[in-house]
Amino acid sequence: MRILGSLLLLLLLASTGKPADPADQLPPAPEGQSWNLVWHDEFDGDKLDETRWVYRPDGPRKGGWWNKKAVSLDGDGHLVIRTYLDGDKPTDGCVTTQGKFEHAFGYYVARVKFQKQPGHWSAFWINGSGIGKVGDDGRDGTEIDIMEKPWLDNRVQHTFHWDGYGKDHKSEGKVVEIPGVMEGWHTFGLLWTQDEYVFYVDGKETWRSKAGGVCQVPQYMLLSDEIGPWAGDITKARLPDDFLVDYVRVYDLARE
Repeated sequence: MRILGSLLLLLLLASTGKPADPADQLPPAPEGQSWNLVWHDEFDGDKLDETRWVYRPDGPRKGGWWNKKAVSLDGDGHLVIRTYLDGDKPTDGCVTTQGKFEHAFGYYVARVKFQKQPGHWSAFWINGSGIGKVGDDGRDGTEIDIMEKPWLDNRVQHTFHWDGYGKDHKSEGKVVEIPGVMEGWHTFGLLWTQDEYVFYVDGKETWRSKAGGVCQVPQYMLLSDEIGPWAGDITKARLPDDFLVDYVRVYDLARE
């Protein structure tokens, strides 16, 4: 199954000019099914593909500001979300597939390299308009944090939030330790089925959960960096500091 998935990935990426290297370590597909790449961005070129992504609006965000100027491509096949000082304002940014690609279920994966300075955290996550609905747990909308990285050590956080962000808010999370995660590139994946969520780091399972009853509706992806005390003191950071993304890919199961 994995061989078929890798061959398909090579064919689909052939037109981008960037080889599928490394190929993703996909979860085993059920008998009679195989993985089909349905959406991806390899971040080739020198400009964000706005047919796939939307910049989150400029303005205050947590302990800093979001600005589209913080988001760029480096020309070497990477998305860059930079944390920097805009005058005296600590600034970073966020992009989302909202209104461009909203999907339910499948395998979602990003390959990233983390920031090096304190005071801000990077994330790869999924959310949707249903997050604010109360009464059906997370089935009508769940914030799914595939990866949040507020610490400059081996820890990574997976989290769910549902039933809004007010008095009815509920959440469940898990912190995992990944030796060497601060060095080099690493993949963070989510297998989202109708019945459960399974998280992966570098192709290895790190957590299973059915928190909120499992979201059943299409949602969008986000790549972000945020500033705040959860990640330490931004005044102690040597800026600028970068969060890099090599690719984002989404797979569905298809019958053979």
